[in-house]
Amino acid sequence: MAINFETTDPSRLLEAFKKAIRDGNVVTWAVDKDGDFYHTPDQWTRRGWLRPTAYTGRLTLNFIPSTAFKTRWADLGVIQGRFIESMIMHCNQLFDTASATARPTNSDQINTTATA
Repeated sequence: MAINFETTDPSRLLEAFKKAIRDGNVVTWAVDKDGDFYHTPDQWTRRGWLRPTAYTGRLTLNFIPSTAFKTRWADLGVIQGRFIESMIMHCNQLFDTASATARPTNSDQINTTATA
């Protein structure tokens, strides 16, 4: 469940979104000490994280699961969809295309063993 943003400057896009969070313009996303994003509403806050990686011409975010919960399709879909929505609302001048994979990629992690 990767998200890809096609951009000429992936590092600038990443920093702009982090700044929007720090400045209080994005209130439903936060960044942890590892630089991973998480959705802050109570329903989603510990369901998973998005880990950014900058490549030439692309910013990719891969899903990192909670160790406390099994990963649900709802977790993946909501986290991806709402992250793309926030990027469009706050950083649309810094990327041309956003896309999401429908299934996990080799770089995504999914927790199928937790009991919750």
